[in-house]
Amino acid sequence: MANPIVYITRNRVKDGMLDNFRIHYLDSVPSVELGKSGTLVQLAYVNEDATEIDIIRVFPDAESMEFQLMGIDEHSKITCQYLEPTRIEIYGSPNGNTIDNMRKFVGPSIEVQVNPQFIDGYIRSKS
Repeated sequence: MANPIVYITRNRVKDGMLDNFRIHYLDSVPSVELGKSGTLVQLAYVNEDATEIDIIRVFPDAESMEFQLMGIDEHSKITCQYLEPTRIEIYGSPNGNTIDNMRKFVGPSIEVQVNPQFIDGYIRSKS
């Protein structure tokens, strides 16, 4: 496996917005699945008390992540009606501009943690 990237956004659910976020997220998944073929995994999980949502994405390489994040400004403005980002975790080495642009977009109050060195592993596909 070349250099996969795992991208996790951790978010606080704004008061009373969980159901609205669910609708927004479920509406957005098909277009991402069809239009962003380099996104291998996109999953969202809500915690037990429905106050936090984590979204996990996996990309085979930096270019696929960069393509996924194209247009993030507009989509994120909608998502931010429902969620407040609290932390971003990146496992792998995205392109340099990707991290810089992300930090500019989320601002200095959101921690962006990058663990750049991939050792080894695999992503199993259905057989």
